[in-house]
Amino acid sequence: MTISTEQPARRAAPAEATLLRFATAGSVDDGKSTLVGRLLHDSKSVFADQLEAVEQVSASRGQDVPDLALLTDGLRAEREQGITIDVAYRYFATARRRFILADTPGHVQYTRNMVTGASTAELTVILVDARHGVVEQTRRHAAIAALLGVPHVVLAVNKMDLVDYAEPVFAGIAETFTAYALGLGVPEITAIPISALAGDNVVEPSAAMDWYGGPTVLEHLESVPTGRESAARHARLPVQVVIRPRTPEHPDYRGYAGQIATGTFRVGDEVKVLPSGIGSRISGIDLLGVGVDVASAPQSVTLLLEDDIDISRGDLIVPAHDVPALGRNIEATVCHLADTPLTAGRRVLLKHTTRTVKATVEEITSRLALDDLTHHADPGQLVANDIGRVRVRTAEPVALDAYADSRHTGSFLLIDPADGTTLAAGIVTD
Repeated sequence: MTISTEQPARRAAPAEATLLRFATAGSVDDGKSTLVGRLLHDSKSVFADQLEAVEQVSASRGQDVPDLALLTDGLRAEREQGITIDVAYRYFATARRRFILADTPGHVQYTRNMVTGASTAELTVILVDARHGVVEQTRRHAAIAALLGVPHVVLAVNKMDLVDYAEPVFAGIAETFTAYALGLGVPEITAIPISALAGDNVVEPSAAMDWYGGPTVLEHLESVPTGRESAARHARLPVQVVIRPRTPEHPDYRGYAGQIATGTFRVGDEVKVLPSGIGSRISGIDLLGVGVDVASAPQSVTLLLEDDIDISRGDLIVPAHDVPALGRNIEATVCHLADTPLTAGRRVLLKHTTRTVKATVEEITSRLALDDLTHHADPGQLVANDIGRVRVRTAEPVALDAYADSRHTGSFLLIDPADGTTLAAGIVTD
């Protein structure tokens, strides 16, 4: 890895700057919210009134310095208990990149929230308390990051100031975690020693750890490659709406609008519409009211086809030479999100991209024990925060990719048809 020693100016990113979605995770009191607060504060991404409010609350508690964790812990229960309960999203930018940050809870009982925050992340920062090292929750979060296919993991060994900035302590923790994460299949791991409270190696390099020659947390966030879903991958456009203006200047206009999930579409491409399987050719692409020849994910576009086809919301437009599997039997891994258990035989709605169909959970084949990564066969049910494998049968065919190929078209939600509650989030494994 090439390490940059240049300290970038902290200003708003230009419009063409790349976007990185990342999440934080770790055990309770490892300092996730403090890290996020420090990151926002030191990168000049906090408004004056926000900082003033934090200073006032901190002073009312008798604290001499502002508690930067309050910048992310927004719920009253979070502030009272000093923990993170819900996923807190923050948006900020530097001269090099724009960021969407998800600060996720550390409690075991909020595992589902960690899954939610990491599901769209390209990078996960997993914090470890330097005094305690790798613990069960550290392994659990590493397992979830691997399960969700997060391509980049940062191990932030926090509270180095409480172990006298000792290099052997950091090296031992980094070695233990790296060996475990590599065994899970995490493709890239970067270990950084930090003190979120003191600001060491968060935005600015630490003078107390001159033995460390790697990047700060922000430097790594600014330089890590993005674009996991390459524009060259499977082209997929879930149709959101059919546009028929019926105006004198456009009497025959019929367009199929939606956000390109993955890949690239070009005028002249032969395509198929699923689930019908009818083929046609792209005659035009409208982007923000302007005709273009090429469009790629994640642009929102309107496709025009040469043939008049019966297409509606929920259909999927794909290249004729790259058609995903179409079927009614789904083998998947799900994280159960609801408080009511998920049992075999339960009737649900399955939402995949813009398509929603009736379905039945036919079998719960196993439950994953995240402490030792073993599968417990035939658990009978999944309760809140459980991760397990299920078999689902849909009433109508659904076009699915493997999650390893596409997060967008390889994932789905199970919904309670009675009240619309989201029951589980699933990823397609077969």
